Amino acid sequence: MARRPAGRAKAPAAVEVHIEQPGPTEISDPLIRREFARAAVWLGMALAIAGIIFLAQPLLLIVGGLVFSVVLDGGSRLLGRVLPIHRGWRLLIVTLAGFGFIGWVFWFAGTTFIAQFEVLRAVVTAQFQSLVGWAERIGLMHASSAAAFGDQLLGSAGRLTSAVGSALGALASGLMILVIGIFIAMEPRLYDRGLAWMLPVRHRTRFYLITNRVGYTLRRLMFGRIVGMIFEGVFTWLMLAYVGQLFGFGAVPMAALLGLLTGVLAFLPNIGAPISGVLMVAVGFSAGPTEGLWAIFVYFFVQNIDGYFVVPYIARRTVDLPPALVLAAQLIFGALFGILGLLLADPIVATIKVTLQELSRSRKAAEHPEAAKAQRPG
Repeated sequence: MARRPAGRAKAPAAVEVHIEQPGPTEISDPLIRREFARAAVWLGMALAIAGIIFLAQPLLLIVGGLVFSVVLDGGSRLLGRVLPIHRGWRLLIVTLAGFGFIGWVFWFAGTTFIAQFEVLRAVVTAQFQSLVGWAERIGLMHASSAAAFGDQLLGSAGRLTSAVGSALGALASGLMILVIGIFIAMEPRLYDRGLAWMLPVRHRTRFYLITNRVGYTLRRLMFGRIVGMIFEGVFTWLMLAYVGQLFGFGAVPMAALLGLLTGVLAFLPNIGAPISGVLMVAVGFSAGPTEGLWAIFVYFFVQNIDGYFVVPYIARRTVDLPPALVLAAQLIFGALFGILGLLLADPIVATIKVTLQELSRSRKAAEHPEAAKAQRPG
């Protein structure tokens, strides 16, 4: 078989090299690029502020979940001092105990307090009308101004309670806070590492120090708040129901309800105490002048003991929040975000304060390492 003569090899096709050329969006001027970066930063801050404003309600729910997780974590740590078992079991015991107490309040005490709530509303309304009538008789207030004052008071209460929306919305918000708090309390380190992962490596150690300090402070703050709530509620109930009879003042009606309201409102420092005091005094004077005077004494006695003995040794020495600052934060957060902002104003202010303190300490340590080493114990 004849061989086929070898022909010339076919030359490969030429490959056209593509060279990128500047486009219309290419910015080569350093001045323009620097100004563009500044504008991007300011625009990002504006978008962040707008996002916080429009997403205030979900953010507050997340903050509420964090605060609730701090309560669960603090309870599990406290239980670990007397019951050395795995943290998961301790957290389960604390969670079940908390839900059991809430269920007991709604099941056992709720049926008793429903009728008393209606009586309390009627008593407070009658006492308010009597106070307005007395002010009209001595010339401090006219009828038209009294009606306008009542309408304004009811309108303010309506605006305050409109933040909750409805009973279903409040229940859904509370359930969301509980779920978020339980999940975070189950694995707090997981979420700490997740947040730290979004930061530069050089800042992660400082971030862990700040989160540990904030968690410690909030645990002490919430523990003091719970102890104060229990103390005020139980002590108010005992003083109004039983102690007054020993001194001849008589028992104040609805003592158990007033004790429960005083304990719940004690969660709001600087605001809850005057509200519970007004209710207590109004119910006391509805039963008689001696009961009213005894209610006034009980209010000031309980608040002074709680303010000068209970709270300073648990919360104020740790957090050291000025009362005026807390009150201003409650007014601002309450006006901006409603009842949920009012409830969370104290933990938020404490968190901001501790964060700023830790940042200031780390900055001083970086600027003056010799002084920082000299201040370290040992």
